[in-house]
Amino acid sequence: MKIEELLKQPEGRKLEFKETLPLKNDLCKTVVAFANDAGGEIFIGIKNEPRKIIGISEEKLISMEEKISNIIHDNCYPIVLPDISFVNYQGKHIIKVRIYKGSNPPYYLKNKGKWKGTYIRVGSTNRLADKDMIEELERQKQNISFDSILVHLKEANELTISQFRNQFEEITGEKLTKTILRKLNLIITDQNRDFPTNALVLLSNDEIRKRLFPYAKIECARFKGKIPGEFIDQKTIETPLSFQAEEAYKFVLRHISQGSSYEGVYRKDRWEYPVVAIRELIRNAVIHRDYSLKGKDIKIAIFDDKIEITSPGKLMPTIDFDDMESGQSDIRNKVLAPVFKKLGIIEQWGNGLKLISKELKKYPEIKMEWSEPGFSFRVTFIKTDYAQSRTITDQKQKTRDDYGQLFPSSIIFSEEIIRWLKAGLENEKQELRQELRQELRQEIEQESLFLRILFILLNSPKSRKEISLELGQKSISGGLNKILKKLHNFKLIEHTIKDNLNSPKQKFKLTKRGLAFYVLIKEEKMVKNKK
Repeated sequence: MKIEELLKQPEGRKLEFKETLPLKNDLCKTVVAFANDAGGEIFIGIKNEPRKIIGISEEKLISMEEKISNIIHDNCYPIVLPDISFVNYQGKHIIKVRIYKGSNPPYYLKNKGKWKGTYIRVGSTNRLADKDMIEELERQKQNISFDSILVHLKEANELTISQFRNQFEEITGEKLTKTILRKLNLIITDQNRDFPTNALVLLSNDEIRKRLFPYAKIECARFKGKIPGEFIDQKTIETPLSFQAEEAYKFVLRHISQGSSYEGVYRKDRWEYPVVAIRELIRNAVIHRDYSLKGKDIKIAIFDDKIEITSPGKLMPTIDFDDMESGQSDIRNKVLAPVFKKLGIIEQWGNGLKLISKELKKYPEIKMEWSEPGFSFRVTFIKTDYAQSRTITDQKQKTRDDYGQLFPSSIIFSEEIIRWLKAGLENEKQELRQELRQELRQEIEQESLFLRILFILLNSPKSRKEISLELGQKSISGGLNKILKKLHNFKLIEHTIKDNLNSPKQKFKLTKRGLAFYVLIKEEKMVKNKK
């Protein structure tokens, strides 16, 4: 990456900036955290906040390189081999320390020991690893996944797996025999007895699953507004693992809308979010989450402006969500993943991110972002046009608040009327008070249909026939034509097609003057009623 591009990047999982050589402990914490995770780069000579190249004196470069190498060698264990290089940018010298993902984790500070000196990278910070994280790093060294570990509390033939068995046999058409369970590494023979792995316990409907993995569930919520708070709906999904993704997907569909449009004579349905991408990410959350983390569950949160899917466990080090087209694949749960593929929950290795990317291209109004809050991975689908649509909604609500006593709640204002009400009608009302006080007032008192017609036109333009029907008349009467003519003469309504008054598509619409008159009369009536 070029320095210009680098300077635009935030500090994060694989990147750190230091103005000067950090203290020994701080440097080593970052080094072991990078080695325990996906690797990373430390740039010395660049200030982080505000981002600015300070540079290192040229005569200090060699001595500082040696000092960095010695600090890492003397204080980090197992041995970490940094790649140290110099970068000259616009006459300023920068030291780049590249740390590669280690093959012998956990890495830790020698003077603290493994249990008190192992650090992992969380966002842009180094966190002390707890016992569960250290055990996971040990498993990584041995290439053992958590879901392959044996559970000795029950023998395999004592475990209740009826729901998984029925699902497996229905989808695959195969009998779920002990031979297949062994082939899938769901049971392993130990001391001449068959025991289930963590994977089979997670797939089971046995009471031991909730006892060992009470957090292996999905919490779904539909919140009111844009932040967590008031619930509209919520659901806890605690079914066996192979059923969870579909249930969560159905919850999402229940809380997003689907519209229809026509291309020629063909109807086309379209969800407000890219549901294929959402389904894929829910599946990934279930398949690739870290089940060794205690007290953490998958969370799906639906807000007015976005959907968040959060899965326990950081993104696998080899996966880059910024390069979704490359067909990446990495498996955390090496036993569960093949089972899910056999069940059709996974379709093809490395195809998921490409499928998500393809689906997002159909939704230019939806932006997908990813982040790693704490020891979790989160994907968010954001409505980029929400602010605009929210502004319109807010304007309508403000109009309702400002004029709520004058208009019934059934009125849906047009954008034009919203603009008029928002701008204020005082000038028009003042003119009406002076110009039409006598003549129009007498007309109103004699003919109640005046206000009723103006009210009908508040929602949208109407034809003579539509007005007549809304007034409850069986046909267009001469009296209605007379009133429409007067309203037109007083400039309270106007034709929608002015150059062809006899057009069959002709309608009447409310003018700003007509709206002001309606408001003026309603306000005067309210004042009179209060007296």
